[in-house]
Amino acid sequence: MAREAVPVITVDGPSGVGKGLVTRWLAQRLRGWHRLDSGALYRILALAAHRRRVDLDDAAAVARLAPTLDIRFEGEREDDERILVDGQDWTRDLRRESTGALASKIAAAPPVRAALLQRQRDFRRAPGLIADGRDMGTVVFPDAALKIFMDASPEERAQRRLKQLSEKGIQATLAPLCEEIRARDERDRNRPVAPLKPAEQAEVVDTTGLSPEAVLARVEALLRRHGWS
Repeated sequence: MAREAVPVITVDGPSGVGKGLVTRWLAQRLRGWHRLDSGALYRILALAAHRRRVDLDDAAAVARLAPTLDIRFEGEREDDERILVDGQDWTRDLRRESTGALASKIAAAPPVRAALLQRQRDFRRAPGLIADGRDMGTVVFPDAALKIFMDASPEERAQRRLKQLSEKGIQATLAPLCEEIRARDERDRNRPVAPLKPAEQAEVVDTTGLSPEAVLARVEALLRRHGWS
């Protein structure tokens, strides 16, 4: 099957709205389909640049790091997922809010986006791909068969993030988390390159106040509507 003919489902939205829950569920529901966590690629590149003392404002220098990194995703469930970079486990550090803030600083830079664009598109392999990110449906896979855009209030997302960090043994407080989320949203929604927004014809799912089961029920309905019953 030609790569362009491989079906893609995109799941876009800001952090903390449940994209990971939905994409992992879709990967299990659509057996054999591949999964791309594009946000992790930006976090990896930003953290690698930070650790190597590369100026994050020097987009060209940051972009040059992209092809040098050996990146592997292991595990199918959230509790056993591991992200290895050059053979080292970066999973815990990549989940920190500070790393997300670093990624947001480089995400709008054209050289960085160009460096990661083809790497993301290379994940498109038969029988299908589920792509998680912020511009999967608008930029990376504009021809996706189903585009989902997920959202939730900053307050609820901060509560969820606090719970996740606590379960991982990472200390944090609610107010700074909420402020970081608001600031990142502002940057991502207003950046001149690939701003965070629903793609045309995207199915918008607001998860504020919804249980995980209710969220998945809505996604299941979308699958049925688009012929993946």
